[in-house]
Amino acid sequence: MRHLRRGTTALAVAGLLALAGCTGSTESSEPSSTPSAASDAPTAEAVEPDLALAESSPVEDSVYPGVGHPDVDALLYDLDLAWAPDQRTLTGTATLTFRAARDTPTFRLDLARPLEVASVTLDGDEAAYRHRGKDLVVRSPISEGDRHELVVEYAGKPRPVPAPTTRGDFSTVGFTVTDRAEVWTMQEPYGAYSWYPVNDQPSDKALYDISVSVPSPWTGIANGRLVSTESSDGPSGEDLTTTRWQLDEPAASYLVTLAIGDYTHRSNTATSGLTVDYWIPRGLPGAYDDLKVAAKAVDWIEQRLGPYPFTSLGLVLTDSQSAMETQTMITMGNTEYVRSAPVVVHEIVHQWYGDQVSPADWSDVWLNEGMTMLMQALYEADRGGYDVGVQIAEWRGVDQQLRDEYGPPGAYDRRQFGGSNIYYSPAVMWDELRRELGDEEFFEVARSWLTDQDNRSVTRQQVYDHWEAETGLELTRFFDAWITGRTTPPEGLIGA
Repeated sequence: MRHLRRGTTALAVAGLLALAGCTGSTESSEPSSTPSAASDAPTAEAVEPDLALAESSPVEDSVYPGVGHPDVDALLYDLDLAWAPDQRTLTGTATLTFRAARDTPTFRLDLARPLEVASVTLDGDEAAYRHRGKDLVVRSPISEGDRHELVVEYAGKPRPVPAPTTRGDFSTVGFTVTDRAEVWTMQEPYGAYSWYPVNDQPSDKALYDISVSVPSPWTGIANGRLVSTESSDGPSGEDLTTTRWQLDEPAASYLVTLAIGDYTHRSNTATSGLTVDYWIPRGLPGAYDDLKVAAKAVDWIEQRLGPYPFTSLGLVLTDSQSAMETQTMITMGNTEYVRSAPVVVHEIVHQWYGDQVSPADWSDVWLNEGMTMLMQALYEADRGGYDVGVQIAEWRGVDQQLRDEYGPPGAYDRRQFGGSNIYYSPAVMWDELRRELGDEEFFEVARSWLTDQDNRSVTRQQVYDHWEAETGLELTRFFDAWITGRTTPPEGLIGA
């Protein structure tokens, strides 16, 4: 999620935040010049989805209970999408494989009203449904533990939905269409429901298989690995390009992305051999020089947090003013600041903290941002030669103001999602622990947390328990003071 520049004061914090991502040693020689960039991009072999990876225990979100529902445990979203730029119309068939999380006579998904439902089937049979507002209610009983396949056909002119924030850099989330009918999506804390039927909450991770058909030479870009590119004739004889993307490890809905436009493709390689793909709008070749730092960022992060947790990594540049850690395909805005190395690093760190392990409830978004801000500060200090302690002291100095304005990091004002308190305050907290333990033990515990909770959505109590068990320290008072306290805690490990 969005973050602030090093040295930004609290007075500027409210309207400045932006999400973050680095380059490697081996680069492709030239940008693609084929009709569609995807036709020149390498593809990977599709794999059989492992639905067991996506089994979870969805809960009603404590901050935004009106979005998502605990009846459905989504396992796989198979989305077949077509975008008609001239009409600004999205046509989709969503096939959802899900597990009933409990017995219920009806169940609900989120789907924005501008999208009109044409049909709904459950396990091959037509199902009765009601679509009012953002709620798609399917009137069929389901029993706890049973697996089902739901198919929803729909179409319409999607639009973004209001964001619960007072920040100055964004006011809507979800499906966004530019003046040129290009598309980009960012959807934190929700907004995926603006373009497909979804259980739009962080506690329900799922696998994704997304196909996007667009007029050539445009390309549809989504999460995961590009597994196929096909050319075909459209209904009016136009040339179409269909890309299929597969996300083979589960993701929360807020971490899914869709971008459509006239893109070029380039790549380079991290030391580990991981290929980093860059999808850049045609006519912006200089953007690659900014973004290519991603591969070297992976090298730096892996030394501290362990191996990159997924099978692919890409960055897609969009018309946004910020960036988002969308899983395996980071959505970057096109500004000088967002294209900077600290922002790129920030978003790549999120692939570990936020994506590999995600919060089960939006009250714990600090789990994503605190560690990521600390890692960003350490990276900038390492590359810039300044004392990270000076940066941490500055953040500590504005902590009380942030608590007064937004609330504690773990009990923030729900109308001010993404306030600076969820970034800087927990970053200072983690640095207190890092200085107490030393880098070696601190990062050893940070890595073991990721291993123990791989692909899961977690609670703050699980975090507390892990760090206490691994360090042998009593840390509950320390964590509580930083995460739910109304005043800035004193220096040191309180109660340890």
